[in-house]
Amino acid sequence: MKKQPSVTTVFLDVGGVLLTNGWDRRSRLLASQTFDFEHDEMESRHHLLFDTFEIGKLTLEQYLDKVVFYRKRQFTRDDFKTFMFEQSKPFPKMIEWASSLKVHGLKVAIINNESKELNDYRIKTFKLGSIADFFISSCNVRLRKPDEEIFHLAMDIAQVPAEQALFIDNTPMYIEIAEQLGIKSILHTDYESTCSKFSTFLANNDLKKMCCR
Repeated sequence: MKKQPSVTTVFLDVGGVLLTNGWDRRSRLLASQTFDFEHDEMESRHHLLFDTFEIGKLTLEQYLDKVVFYRKRQFTRDDFKTFMFEQSKPFPKMIEWASSLKVHGLKVAIINNESKELNDYRIKTFKLGSIADFFISSCNVRLRKPDEEIFHLAMDIAQVPAEQALFIDNTPMYIEIAEQLGIKSILHTDYESTCSKFSTFLANNDLKKMCCR
């Protein structure tokens, strides 16, 4: 039986893996409750625009103009933006684990769907630049998962064949697409199971111990 190539490059998602989601349904519902305005109308307007927002064709200010401040509000734009940013929280164990990958010789890239201002905030605030060699963020590359091209772009930049790459994400459809391209994948649900599954893709036993302690 032909031996499977070991993983040399790890592609990581951010929301749901390293951090909480940046601006998801839960956060939008909480925003409507906190600022006391109609949730369903905002949600409808959000869904018409969120693809455009996440591929960087709308700034945060433009998004807010169309989704929240298209009418007079009893709260300020700055207060609302502060609330949006505050929804991002770290998963410390996953961040520590991900940091060990690059330290121990694996190439690490982040592939994420995120709007520009939130993406910049999250990278800076949680020091994600120390984890990744490079970022394939939807707002910068004008592509978003589940588009196959975002994976091809990541492999081209990393100069890695699909069989030596591993993708970790918490969205089943994105995992399916990566696997169809020949990329090994882990559907992330929690720290323990991801570490356990990850070790099966490594050939170096010492690296297994360091990365999956």
